[in-house]
Amino acid sequence: MLIIPGQQASKDLCDSGLAPTRRDILRVGGSAMLGLSLGSMLNLQQARAKTSETHSTAGGPGWGKAKSVIMIFLQGGPSHLDLWDPKTDVPANVKSVFQPISTKTPGVQVTELMPNFAQVIDKVTLIRSMSYTPVGLFNHTAAIYQIHTGYTADKVSPSGQLEPPTPKDFPNYGCHIARMRPPEGAMLPFVMMPRPLQESNVVGKGGTAGFLGRAYDPYYLFPPGGDMDMDKMDRIRVDDLTLRPEVTSSRLQRRARLRELVNAGMPRIDRAVASYDLDEYYQQALNLVVSGKAREAFDLTAETDATRERYGRNTFGQSCLLARRLVEAGTRVVEVIWPKVANSDNHSWDVHSGLSKRMKNQSAPMLDGGLSALIADLDERGMLEDTLVVAIGEFGRAPQRGVSTSGNGNSDDGRDHWPYCYTACVAGAGIKRGHVHGESDATGSAPTRDPVHPIELLATVYHAFGIEPRSIVYNHLNQPRELVKADAVTALYA
Repeated sequence: MLIIPGQQASKDLCDSGLAPTRRDILRVGGSAMLGLSLGSMLNLQQARAKTSETHSTAGGPGWGKAKSVIMIFLQGGPSHLDLWDPKTDVPANVKSVFQPISTKTPGVQVTELMPNFAQVIDKVTLIRSMSYTPVGLFNHTAAIYQIHTGYTADKVSPSGQLEPPTPKDFPNYGCHIARMRPPEGAMLPFVMMPRPLQESNVVGKGGTAGFLGRAYDPYYLFPPGGDMDMDKMDRIRVDDLTLRPEVTSSRLQRRARLRELVNAGMPRIDRAVASYDLDEYYQQALNLVVSGKAREAFDLTAETDATRERYGRNTFGQSCLLARRLVEAGTRVVEVIWPKVANSDNHSWDVHSGLSKRMKNQSAPMLDGGLSALIADLDERGMLEDTLVVAIGEFGRAPQRGVSTSGNGNSDDGRDHWPYCYTACVAGAGIKRGHVHGESDATGSAPTRDPVHPIELLATVYHAFGIEPRSIVYNHLNQPRELVKADAVTALYA
């Protein structure tokens, strides 16, 4: 299990004071491969890929257009009414306190919190009809598990806290992609930052490879510093990709040749493991460390000050910039998780109170700067052609302020959880530009046309990689399971 020991027992998800320390987080592996050597990881990845992938002749709009995906996961559930889908002729307790503004897409408005995004909206599709009906409590952790795995969690406590991860869990979408579409060169397949998926003192079930095995877990980048430390990305350490000072690259290569000599003296063992191509995987691991390609991708100082300022000198903005660098170097999947967990007061999207101040002065400026810079930068570099960008939370916020919809208390300046209608942003890899898919009703309470379920969006991500969403994989009991029980929303593609 990946339990992060805390000082208190788990409480309701929106309780404060349950955040783990960085030392606690690092006990689950931090930025390491959870105890697996690179050679073992690559070997296990290839072995499972050979036995599990279902070949498909599927196609259609957007099929196979993506070489990589950047998931901007806005954990906490941002208010669609106060960001992407403003309403005007509505009651006072529904209407956003922020004014709507025009965008580069005629007839489409966002709120004044998103001025930079309004200038790149012609490159994206807004899905204003994200919607699902929750089973049981619609709490953060259950919703997070669904959007990341395509399945609903089987164990949720009365308080809404999921149990910690187990090898029986459904894998994160990125782990499937890393297995079925590994990088072409010596590069990390899946990076998650600036922290693992977590709620309270438990690492989230949706952030691991589950029954695929630990070889497919993301590379967790967790720089030192608290959630409110905006300079933490300047202290990135990737020690497991760095040679120790006393071990030069030539010395490491000599060790590899020594291993080859030892193997040459054991022909029976070589024959026994020949089908596993072990030498190939040890060589890949060696290349990953020796080449320095992955290590160089993490070096944000290689960027100009102007570029770093463009993204925003904060944890979220610099994470978006690092996501671009990783994709540029060959990483398949990068997930940028909102730096602040839901159950907190500052910078969090979980606005049960203090919405006006928190969104205006904290979360929205960081989102507007980082997301808009990422989209524009990818487009300017020609990378948006084959990089899929998805920005989404686990749900939206209630249309009426001050009304409880999930059992949590809400002030007059706060909105509760709302999975019935919210907004996602998608771009790149053939996605329509300057488009709005679906529509919400007059109060943003429910879709009026073209609803999109979160698992359908996951199916669309698989489709973009040329992976049939209903491909069969085998779980820890060797039972067949579909990647996701949904079809791609091909109407999103041009």
